[in-house]
Amino acid sequence: MRRRLDIALGLVHRPRVLFLDEPTTGLDPESRAVMWREVERLAAEGLTILLTTHYLEEADQLARRLAIVDSGRIVVVGTPEELKGGLRGDQVALELRDSAALDAAERALRAAPDVHSVLRDGSTLYAFVPNGARALPQLVQAVERAGAQIAQASLQRPSLDEVYLAATGRAFRAEGQGAMLH
Repeated sequence: MRRRLDIALGLVHRPRVLFLDEPTTGLDPESRAVMWREVERLAAEGLTILLTTHYLEEADQLARRLAIVDSGRIVVVGTPEELKGGLRGDQVALELRDSAALDAAERALRAAPDVHSVLRDGSTLYAFVPNGARALPQLVQAVERAGAQIAQASLQRPSLDEVYLAATGRAFRAEGQGAMLH
């Protein structure tokens, strides 16, 4: 309720710009969702909102444009989709039923069109591609043609967390596994 009151007080004078500093910090999930809806409503009414947050899923949900700041400097600016699109691409994960054909499946993925890189973790292969939805069926076929049986396939789009880590040079995964900006 305190956060809602703070916003209400900020709106009394009908400003053209509203500054919100970490408005959802410490809120429970229900209150956080209510706050998001209110911010979206205010923006739809034409109010410019400058919002600071450490919750990057919040920025992804609410921001039309965002700037990532590191040590007081803006290191990257753009829409969430532009920034995520600048990473290595989507990640297609193919978990194999057994590891007997793992080497052949990995070679098949590396030879597939548009595959930037392939990583192996146990019996799961990860292929990084520009468009995972388009590539997924082709990658499944390539792995099956190599003699492997797939237990599970999944697709993951880049997140703003990965954008942040790539833009600031922080480590995310083991060497060669982190997202990189073009």
